Amino acid sequence: MRCPFCGYAESKVLDTRTADDGSAIRRRRECTSCGRRFTTYEKVEEAPLWIVKRDGRREPFSRKKLLSGVEKACEKCNVSREAIEHLVDEVERDIRSTAALEIESVQIGDKVMERLRKLNDVAYVRFASVYRQFRDLDSFRREIEQLATAPSVQPGEGDRASSRPN
Repeated sequence: MRCPFCGYAESKVLDTRTADDGSAIRRRRECTSCGRRFTTYEKVEEAPLWIVKRDGRREPFSRKKLLSGVEKACEKCNVSREAIEHLVDEVERDIRSTAALEIESVQIGDKVMERLRKLNDVAYVRFASVYRQFRDLDSFRREIEQLATAPSVQPGEGDRASSRPN
């Protein structure tokens, strides 16, 4: 590993730990020339995942874009940053576990909606309104009626309770 300070090609590893929930390895190193210490991270390089949009276009998967969409849906709702990150982690892990190189955007949207429904009703409806592209009030009303008649998640079921009253 090349030293970022002096450019020397040799360093020794002082400490190794897992990072990012075990998906990376953190190594603390010391340059054998200048003696300065630095940290490196090793992570498995994943094959690029492509998203097939509704109109047939393909674009690379972007965790940042997925996170942004979920954040917008959860804006001004009582949803913690940790819960949002966890939801996005679950969805990304789920879509990458298929080992497919392409996935349709509709499948990702369904996975997000499934999890948002359990997390927060308002965030779910916000996401659904954009994702399902409601054209009129009746389609929006039908979605809310479905949400109201669906069985709610009871506290203690799953890792988060719904904001829906029992």
